[in-house]
Amino acid sequence: MLLIFTNKKLKNNKLDKKCRFFREKLMKWHATSNHRQMPWKGEKDPYRIWLSEIILQQTRVEQGWGYYERFLKKFPTIEALARASDQTILKTWEGLGYYSRCRNLMHTARYIAFDLKGVFPSEYDEIIQLKGVGPYTAAAIASFAFNQPHAVLDGNVFRVLSRYHGVDTPIDRPEGKKQFQHLAQLSLDVNYPGGYNQALMDFGATVCKPQSPHCSDCSLKKTCAAFSNGIVETLPVKSPPRPKRQRWFYYLVPEWEGKVPFHVRQAGDVWEGLWELPLIESDRPLDFTELIKRMKTTFPHTWPTRQNEYEWHASKQLLSHQQIHASFLKCQLLKKPIWQGSFKWMSGRQQEKLPFPKLIQSYWVATRPGV
Repeated sequence: MLLIFTNKKLKNNKLDKKCRFFREKLMKWHATSNHRQMPWKGEKDPYRIWLSEIILQQTRVEQGWGYYERFLKKFPTIEALARASDQTILKTWEGLGYYSRCRNLMHTARYIAFDLKGVFPSEYDEIIQLKGVGPYTAAAIASFAFNQPHAVLDGNVFRVLSRYHGVDTPIDRPEGKKQFQHLAQLSLDVNYPGGYNQALMDFGATVCKPQSPHCSDCSLKKTCAAFSNGIVETLPVKSPPRPKRQRWFYYLVPEWEGKVPFHVRQAGDVWEGLWELPLIESDRPLDFTELIKRMKTTFPHTWPTRQNEYEWHASKQLLSHQQIHASFLKCQLLKKPIWQGSFKWMSGRQQEKLPFPKLIQSYWVATRPGV
């Protein structure tokens, strides 16, 4: 595999010199040219830093900004977050996706508040042991809150370092992560690690962008390997994506006197702990006849008999490793239902207080705007 620049091909002093030049130019840019404003920027409170980093995992800044402010308003301290109920926290998180982050957030908040007496760990090796905290998040907290010399490595950092050094090792492979971590740490300003890490992420977000980077105005272009070789748009490199699992969810929306049945989705699958409608799942599309047959077997009741007595609504949601094809089958039941199990029949007002998967929440917005 061809690498335009690696520490194996150049002497260590040449690599050190290039990293030092990169660091000096970056810090100068950050001090004079960067005006990217974010509510957590410059924050020293480890709770707020940790909260922002968990929210921003796999989430764009523009989307996460509002969630961050809502969380702080509702849970101003880690103790307030720890004492809140799961349903309250999940409802606040609703629509942000990747709900394992929220479950980890609840677990870690309660661990710090109750087991550690509210004292946030201050050492990298302790921080990285927290549930839901990986190397990037631990480095961010350690450097921003405690000024410790740990380089962050997120998508912006991968992209900037890959282009600047001309590295085409896939960033999602172990050898790539190891190589980029070495470059990131070598470039770090150990005297101002938090400021350097913020500068590098801001630079990737505003100058060295994924598409249409501002190369002509970049103060690093003269020593950027990708710019010199005309390969800016090809870096960084990722491994080919794996095929996504396809799932078909058929949600039943039976109404009786304005109420609809819901239960909490169980552990071991997507959207654990959120509320959902009665569900028929399939690994392939179902036609109406087959769906009705399964529906009457799974949820015995007196259902409407004619197809035109049902209202259909379809949507999709793309998750990290799977795609959900959802259909909603709404109808009015012919008599009062008697269902066993965990289902609760709720009115629209009751539904407002519950956390739902984005698919179901979008369905309510599209079909029942008054709820």
